[in-house]
Formats: sequence, C-alpha cells, structure tokens
Amino acid sequence: MNLEAINHTPKSSDAHAYGENTMHIRLRTAKDDALRIELVYGIKYDWMNYKTVPMKKILTDNLYDYYQANLELTDTRIGYYFKIEGKEESFCYTEGGFLEKFPDDMSYCYFFQYPYINKADVHREPVWVKDAVFYQIFVERFFNGDEQNSPKDLVPWDSEPKPKSFFGGDLKGILMKLDYLAELGINGLYLTPIFESPSNHKYDTVDYREIDKYFGDKEVFGELVRKSHEKGIKIILDAVFNHCSDSFAPFKDVKEKGKASPYHDWFFIEDYPLSKNPLNYQAFGYISYMPKLNTSNKEVKKYLFDTVRYWMEEFDIDGWRLDVSDEIDHCFWREFRNTVKGIKEDAIIIGENWHNAYPWLMGDQFDSVMNYPVTKLCMDYFARNIIGAKEFEKGLATLLMRYADQVNEAMLNFLDSHDTERFLYTCKENKGYLMNAAAFLFSYIGIPCTYYGTEIGMTGAYDPGCRRGFDWEREHWDKVLYDFYKKLIQIRKEEKALKHGTISFHSENNLFIMKRSFEKETIYVVINNTEEDKLFELPEKENAIVKELLSGAETRVEKVAGRFLIPAVSSLYLKTV
Repeated sequence: MNLEAINHTPKSSDAHAYGENTMHIRLRTAKDDALRIELVYGIKYDWMNYKTVPMKKILTDNLYDYYQANLELTDTRIGYYFKIEGKEESFCYTEGGFLEKFPDDMSYCYFFQYPYINKADVHREPVWVKDAVFYQIFVERFFNGDEQNSPKDLVPWDSEPKPKSFFGGDLKGILMKLDYLAELGINGLYLTPIFESPSNHKYDTVDYREIDKYFGDKEVFGELVRKSHEKGIKIILDAVFNHCSDSFAPFKDVKEKGKASPYHDWFFIEDYPLSKNPLNYQAFGYISYMPKLNTSNKEVKKYLFDTVRYWMEEFDIDGWRLDVSDEIDHCFWREFRNTVKGIKEDAIIIGENWHNAYPWLMGDQFDSVMNYPVTKLCMDYFARNIIGAKEFEKGLATLLMRYADQVNEAMLNFLDSHDTERFLYTCKENKGYLMNAAAFLFSYIGIPCTYYGTEIGMTGAYDPGCRRGFDWEREHWDKVLYDFYKKLIQIRKEEKALKHGTISFHSENNLFIMKRSFEKETIYVVINNTEEDKLFELPEKENAIVKELLSGAETRVEKVAGRFLIPAVSSLYLKTV
C-alpha cells in the first residue's frame, strides 16, 4: 500500500465534535488502495473495553479516498487507531506510526486521542441554516423606492453602469419589493454595505453607526427588518472592518494632526505627513481612499464591537457577512464571535475568504465563508466546459474534506456575486448551462444564495458590468428561467434529503450524479452538461417508487427499462421512496 498517502490529524476536520456526544472521524488513503478499514476506539481510561466499527468510504478525489465513521459516545475521552487491510497486507495506523499489531498494554503511547468534547468547543452553526435560501442584493441597484433621498447625478436605471455611477437603489426599494422576494421563495437577505459612504458600493465606510443618506434612514431600515421577519426572511449585513474611508473621522484627524492625533495607532502609518503618492500607510489593496484599520488596537476593537452591538440590539439583525475577513487578525474574530453570539446565539457569521479558510472555521471564529472554490468549479464545469463531470465531483470531494461536517452544512454557495462576472455572461448566454448550475446549487450541501437578477436572466461582465439595475419590466424577464428558480427554491425548502441528507457522488458517462439521502428518502441529482442525450440507469430496486421533481419542458424524462433519458444540457431530480 501507499503508506505516504495515509493521513489523519487529530482535533481537526479529520476528528471533530459534531455535537456534545457525537464525533466524526476521517481517514485518508491513496485512491483504490484499501480493501477494508476499521476504526478501533475506546475510553482512554478503560481501553481494554474498546470497540471496533467499519469505516465507510464517503468520497474520492483525484488522488485519495476518504473514509469516515460517526460515533455516538457516552464518554468522550477516547483513544483510537485504524486497522487497514490492503490487497496484500494489513496493519494498524496509530499516532506512533504503522504497526503490525497494536500494543494494547501500551495503548496510551500509541493511540490517537480526542481528550474530551468540551461543550464550549463544539462548533455549532445556527439551527436555521439548513432551511436557509439566501438572496444577495447590491442595494444601490435593486430598486429606487424613495426618489427624495436619491443622489442628484443619477444615471438612467437601464443604462450601463460605470464604476462611479449612481442609480438610486435604496432600502425603501427593498422594502417595497419584499412581496417579490417572498413570492420567489427566499428566506434570507444578504445586503451589501448600507452605512454612510461616498461610493455606490459602500465598502469605504465613513460612519459605521449611520445609514447612508442615499439609502434612507434608521426608521426605514428598522421597518425593513421587521417586515422581513414577519415574512420569515432573515437579514444579514455586510461588515467592512478591515478598512474604512479616508473620510472616516479618526483618519481625518490623523491627516490633520499627524502623530499628535489620538487615533494615529488606529491605522498603519509608515511616515508623516500622510501621502497618497507614494502611499505611506497601509490600505485595502493599494487603494489610498481605503486605509486599513488596526484591529489589534483596543480602542478600534471597542468601536467596532460597540457598532456590532448597536445594530444587533437596536434592529435585531440576524448576522454578518465579513468583508476581506482573511486580512484581519484571528484574535479580533474570536472576540467578534463572542460578542455576536452573546447577543444572539443563532446569528450567523460568514467570512469573505476566497481560498482555504480552515484556520477561521474551527468553531471559534466564523460559522462559514462564501464558497468561492465551489463557484470556480461551477464556472469550470457548467459555464466554461473545461472539466468533465468526474473532475467536477472530485473537486467537490476535495473541498468537502477541508472542513468539519457542520461547516459544510453552513457554507454560503453561489454562482455569481458583486465581485464576479454574471454566471450567464460566463456561459456566453447559454441559459441551459445556468439552469444546470442552479439545479446543482439548490441540491448541494450548504446554503444556496442567488445574486439579484440571476433568476430573471441578467448578464454582465465583471464589475461594473455585474452591477446593473434590476430590470423590473416583467416582459423583459426570462420567464422560463424565473419559473425554474422558483421551482428549485420550492423543492429545496420541501425536500429533507436536500437540506439534511448525506451526500455522495456517482458520476459516469460524463453525467454528473449526486446522491442525497435522509432516512428512507433518496434524491438522485442527475445533470447532463453535454450536447448529447444520455441515459441514466437508476441504481435502485426495480419496484422503487420514483418521482421526478423537476417538471416542465426543460426537463423531459422518459423511463425505458429502468433507465432515464437525460436530454442534452438538462437536469433532473429523481426521488425514490
């Protein structure tokens, strides 16, 4: 066997507490290398009463197989090792290495251990995340509900956006369109920043305690939160704590007084007087009007945490999306989590991390992150067609094994956002590819999130093209696409297997096949992203009751001798009971 490929790391995503008495343990081996793996575990202080359970191969990627065993424990102080059987050899994998036989009389020197599941250490995502269906709104471009607070230099709503153009979207506009959102079926709103800022995107905050005047005021925001909650819709705000505007009062004071300013340590100043060219202070990227905040400074932390308390306690918001979260120190985020969860235990914390975010997702900082790696895989498979179904599923497997199960259940999954080109644009306007990607998104583990307008066929290149005004002329909408999204959302909210089920992949013949199972229900998600019709044979008993959940002209299914015809560029959900 390939011993170099075998790996397990205690107290990590390989061995994590899923609950106060539940532990999930994983092992990695080389692909197709092991015939059988057993987990041997016992209470550290009573080792000779150990138990043995088989491990199940749950996922496979390009190089590795991944095995998992889920343990229900009455005493969580356990030691454990793995018995691995290959084609020509068998051995034990322990913390002390590979052994022919495990030395029970010296067990404490050799077993892996999970010392104890402390209640405070269990990573708990909010209980509602499995039922969540989110919608992201770029506030300035959704709807102008109050022309009285609009900027004077508005451009026509249907015009092409430019980096600094204003369209007049505001909070009243979202409030007026809540019925549309409820009709679509979403139950969570993620709003781009709403605090005082000179830009249209508001990622350069001037005052963290004030609503931007072009967006409305606190009264309308409070009404938006209340009315949203009445409709069962949660509100998530975008927090920009990595940097601020150069018009932020403390930074202006530093510009005026230099090192004599009491705020000089709120920022990272290299020299005085402040200079934009050359830039002699740290900023987001190298953008001079976005100076970076020193989040290790006690006064900065107090200001920002008091800001968090204010918006949560006064307006009862349901969580935060954290901009540029991977550039802020971990100590800040640990205190941030304690602050947020102390106010509202089921509030959600979602980081903006574009890469491997494991250090932030160990239960002491974020609940999840925006799942950009899945977005990239979706672009490569569905939109660009540069990988096939097998490569797609292997990429997903690798990503799923990065994190604990409860993290995967809370990840914010999306096809496009204000920071990417529109997915339909990436598809070169091929609606079928977008529909296939959406069929995947709403059946995959985690929280599905739709960027405003994707559901009606909005397209556009990278910023500012992806930030057009929402087209409220219904005759302009792609009605087929809109109805498809409504159906997907309805199915997602109704089917327990898609919200709570296990996940496995079974792609073949360049069909992407994903299986979601919960109790006695199973749903096969079958996606044909090729230009050829294909056949799928349901791997269930012949007398199984099968219901195809995606109905309509776009999904034509014919059952012939236990097989289903999957037309080119189409998808289906096959539910067996």
